[in-house]
Amino acid sequence: MCGICGVVGVADERLAREMADRIAHRGPDGEGVAVFEAGNGPPATLAHRRLSIIDPTERGAQPMSWQEGRLTITYNGEIYNYRELKRELEAEGTRFRSDCDTEVLLALYARHGAGVLDRINGIFAFAIWDSERGELFLARDRLGVKPLYYAEIGDRLVFGSEIKAMLPAMGTPSLRRETVLDYLTFLWVPDPDTLFEGVWKLPPGHCATYRDRKLSIRSYWDMSFEPDGRSIEAWAPELRDAVGDAVRRQMVSDVPLGSFLSGGIDSSAIVAEMAAADGRVTTYTIGFSASDQAHEPTPDDVKYARKMGSLLDVDYHEETLVPDVIDLLPRLVWHMDEPIGDPACISTYLVCRAARQKLTVVLSGMGGDEIFAGYPRVLAAQYGRALDLLPLAGRRRLGQLISDRLTLGPPGRLRGPRRNLMKFARGLGDSPLRRYLTYCSYYRSDELSRILSDDLSSAAADHDPFRYHDQYLDRVRGENWLNQLLYVDLKTFLPCLNLAYTDKMSMATSTEVRVPLLDDELVRMSGAIPPRLKLRRTDRKYVFKRSMESVLPHEIVWRPKAGFGAPVRAWLNGELAPMVGDMLSPSRVADRGLFDPAEVQRIIRANADGTEDNALRIWALLTLELWHEAFLA
Repeated sequence: MCGICGVVGVADERLAREMADRIAHRGPDGEGVAVFEAGNGPPATLAHRRLSIIDPTERGAQPMSWQEGRLTITYNGEIYNYRELKRELEAEGTRFRSDCDTEVLLALYARHGAGVLDRINGIFAFAIWDSERGELFLARDRLGVKPLYYAEIGDRLVFGSEIKAMLPAMGTPSLRRETVLDYLTFLWVPDPDTLFEGVWKLPPGHCATYRDRKLSIRSYWDMSFEPDGRSIEAWAPELRDAVGDAVRRQMVSDVPLGSFLSGGIDSSAIVAEMAAADGRVTTYTIGFSASDQAHEPTPDDVKYARKMGSLLDVDYHEETLVPDVIDLLPRLVWHMDEPIGDPACISTYLVCRAARQKLTVVLSGMGGDEIFAGYPRVLAAQYGRALDLLPLAGRRRLGQLISDRLTLGPPGRLRGPRRNLMKFARGLGDSPLRRYLTYCSYYRSDELSRILSDDLSSAAADHDPFRYHDQYLDRVRGENWLNQLLYVDLKTFLPCLNLAYTDKMSMATSTEVRVPLLDDELVRMSGAIPPRLKLRRTDRKYVFKRSMESVLPHEIVWRPKAGFGAPVRAWLNGELAPMVGDMLSPSRVADRGLFDPAEVQRIIRANADGTEDNALRIWALLTLELWHEAFLA
């Protein structure tokens, strides 16, 4: 992976290098700048920071030009089928100087224009300047594995892999106040919005053209569902083969490559396929200390990871993490650019930092839950549909009864199930689709109204945090209810949360993370698998589990889902308590002017005495305050 940035409307090498220096962590192996004076179009400047993966020689350096300098690219990503595409081009007479996918991508664009996006299988964000047409072409991969931000400022278009790279060309940043509601509701801001005024994300599966000071954005890909009603006996072996093919495609690398190993079915399946393809695999597993886990114990991933490591004879590395959260959190907030109120970013950073000791490229099991229905909330949605047989008034009474009677209880293993049941009860009075969105959120409208300051309430009076979710649901109203939920997750939760923090935290350690379960061909296949084979009674990811029964031990395939996160509740009750008291003090909250100081203090007290589980709310508020200090103060 790499870091890209640039400006249309300015020819300034010094500015470009300053921008690229902000994201040097994304590409410590090299840098480059290309400057274009005004000609047939405006001046332009492209910059690049390189993390060498394929053809690490100077022949693969960027920005890279084609057609005697007419086309120049700055590119971040990997094209997994570039070798096949290269052979096709060579058969047609194209000659290449390098062995890298960048040159193949550039040659394909020269031949097919935007049509190149229909031919490549990969993860990417890139910009191509056409000096003859005075035109910039931008594109982001189908699911949003790689980020791409942009801003229009006067007669300039600024873009970058990270917002911090854009700031030298933008001036002093400011807060887009209404998106604070999005952030509180989800712990992240949905694409294409950001918390920075005037800064946008190019949505996944979209491309854009900037010409004559006009930016045109269009979708080039969308998820489709065309269920093939074959049996599980037909689908399971086909899916197993497709997973193996995806893993093999994504193992292309000229630098050390390995995998994360959590002991869950997703990472175990990937490591098993890697071992079958290429012998001994280097893996990394992390766990947290007993004291961190004492507040709310979770299934022991490490135990299962050790078993898989022994079974597959991997080069196994395991670390018990005791992070210095007070020092680490501000640094990671800076790396995130956009605040994300999910502590899983810390776990991701730490495991990537550990893996970087031996590896440059790491495969991850992320994505299986989104395409095969693995999250507990899809099962909760199914239970809710069964309860819809009750009258609305009866469902509301049941929800209120559970809410009135159930408490979090003392720290321990039952806290997680109790918390989930309380959230389930909150949604019983909603429609089925709105109920699912309730499971994905952390504040309801009445709770938002209590925590927002009067000024912010007025500024965001008509702002609906679910506006994009509703638009996505409208696109798939005719689909099976489960595919509707998976589609919304694929458009929101996956790119805006999971893939966002994975990219930023891995690149903070100069590590490339690939996601074989989100391979283009595998995602296409998932749309053809009938919903009844994804969620079968209470078995989530049923078809994927059945497909792996011949590859993995039964106890791995059918073990309880552990989830991926961090012991945030233990941290908030321990070493982070003084930081919370300082950063979220009534005076500081009042000075910031976004929230009601009394309600913030009530949330903190209720979490401390155990009457409410506000851990992620507090974490999000703390992260937002640190973000203010890093970027806006």
